[in-house]
Amino acid sequence: MIPEERPDGPGAGQESARLQEAGGVRKGSDPLAQSPHGRPQSRRARVRQQITKELRMRTGAENLYRATSNAWVRETVALELSYVNSSLQLLKEELHELSGGRVEADRPEGEGITVPMIPLGLKETKELDWSTPLKELISGHFGEDSASYEAEIRELEDLRQAARTPSQSEAGLGPLMAYYNQLCFLDARFVAPPGNLGLHFHWYDSLTGVPAQQRALAFEKASVLFNIGALHTQIGARQDRSCLEGTHHAIEAFQRAAGAFSLLRENFSRAPSPDMSPASLSMLERLMTAQAQECVFEGLLLSSPEGPQDCLAQLRLAQEAAQVAAEYRQVHQTMAQPPVRDYVPFPWTTLAHVKEEYFRALAHYHAAMALCDSPPAAEVDFPMRQQALRGHPAASEPEPWGTGLPQKPEERRKLGKAHLKRSILGQEEALRLHAVGRALRTVDLLQAVLTQALRRSLAKYSELDLEDDFLETTEAPNIQPKTQQKPEIRAPSFSRVKVTDIFQRLGPLSVFSARNRWRLVGPVHMTRGEAGFGLTLRGDAPVLIAAVIPGGPAAAAGLHEGDYIVSLNGQPCKWWRHAEVVAQLRGVGDEGVSLQVATLLPRAEPPGTQGHHRPALGALLRSQKECDWGAPTPARAGLRPFLGRSRNARRSQARGRLSPQP
Repeated sequence: MIPEERPDGPGAGQESARLQEAGGVRKGSDPLAQSPHGRPQSRRARVRQQITKELRMRTGAENLYRATSNAWVRETVALELSYVNSSLQLLKEELHELSGGRVEADRPEGEGITVPMIPLGLKETKELDWSTPLKELISGHFGEDSASYEAEIRELEDLRQAARTPSQSEAGLGPLMAYYNQLCFLDARFVAPPGNLGLHFHWYDSLTGVPAQQRALAFEKASVLFNIGALHTQIGARQDRSCLEGTHHAIEAFQRAAGAFSLLRENFSRAPSPDMSPASLSMLERLMTAQAQECVFEGLLLSSPEGPQDCLAQLRLAQEAAQVAAEYRQVHQTMAQPPVRDYVPFPWTTLAHVKEEYFRALAHYHAAMALCDSPPAAEVDFPMRQQALRGHPAASEPEPWGTGLPQKPEERRKLGKAHLKRSILGQEEALRLHAVGRALRTVDLLQAVLTQALRRSLAKYSELDLEDDFLETTEAPNIQPKTQQKPEIRAPSFSRVKVTDIFQRLGPLSVFSARNRWRLVGPVHMTRGEAGFGLTLRGDAPVLIAAVIPGGPAAAAGLHEGDYIVSLNGQPCKWWRHAEVVAQLRGVGDEGVSLQVATLLPRAEPPGTQGHHRPALGALLRSQKECDWGAPTPARAGLRPFLGRSRNARRSQARGRLSPQP
């Protein structure tokens, strides 16, 4: 990290000897740098320069990582990439705070300080050229002029660029979710299993910085979903949790983050990078759940009565704190297990362990407050207090106080003092563990929180300590973990970002996708006969030729049952409804009508599946219904003059049935 600038004062002469990284001049020679507005500007310039330096180092390390086949060299380079990745995330975090006017050095130490959370950095990616593969598919598979789709391709590239650099706020979720929804459309339209688009998707691991690439579009979707979860963690970590509104927003953000990682773990199994492996995603899911549980405790702490005489409220806070400690214990155990421990940042593991000790100590502190500050005759919900304080003793251990809690004031004072002793020991252990870890910030908020809690416990302990307390006979039991609000995992709200398929001009996905094969026929010209055009239409978007009368105008023009009408008199009609096509046909005069249709072709079946084709019409209509592209509607009686045919003729007609792709 870049050292903080210090104001002029004692020792400022040594500081002014350093060169400013942004301008290459000595500090003090630039009057602008000394002004209140100049100092943040100078810091932002230095951070940007340091980011550029780290990016160059990453590029060099990445080239070496790809070029070498030596296992030792690759391991060394991977470690260096991990350091560079951590530095980049911290520098970007600092730059965001400087740009937003949030400077931690200006934050006072007081009651409003909250324990820092763990935000997850976004995965980075390289630029991608969609133009070549999409144009080849549009012209080769869909049979359309690819040059006419340049605007759509540019729109897709702009959307990806916006998703690469989202703002670290609620507004940044919009581009990410819009791009993710658009990738679902792309996957359904352009990807035919087991093929791919012919693109290499490059993404950097969020935890280690090691580059990874795959040709599968699923890797792009998974990486974007990971960034949605990571952005939720940043939103949750930035909330002002000194008020109830900020606490509630933080809870929801961490729930959404856990939901994104859970969704990714359940649907993406072939992870090319450590951050998206099942073990890492399970760890991240637990971490976000624990942070949401911590916010629940903070919300209860804010809404609890200010008076210390509420014994029941203090006991509930003790159990809530014990619940948070239990959650972080699981997180710490998960981080310490291989393979997660090999790539999870060491400060994360340290912070999880510190929080486990801190909240366990906090549980004992609130238990002591319940014992020492409640009135002697308080009997409100006595069984609940007994259950909270005695915890889960082993079968061979006797109850700490027999069958009930101590009732005499002196006994309660000694038991409260015992809880305070465990609280002080736990807070001292948390401070020791925190000192072992590497400080990531110049202003250490966690150090302030731990120190403040220890001072408070020591002050209360000295208040309870008496001169005649020579023997400590009471041992404080564990606090039973219990919560009134267990945070639920909530999936990201993709539905709130409404998107339209960029390539919808190619036609409805139920038919016009890379998974289906078809042949374009026409345009063919036909004129109305005495009984109409000799065909029956069904369905919407696109309209299906359900039957063709033998010997009629449609049959003479080469149309078959199961064909889709894609153009009518030169107008694309893939998205037209049944009534629109019928209205156009009814308005045709003696000059006739020109139609272009798409005939679905059977795909190659795996060995052993020949002879098990479904009827074309039933499968196609069922596919339309399942994809919600419009249910087929029966022909109206008034349309029979040009669409109708006899029932016997329909039953005898078998030509033109083709097996579609499922």
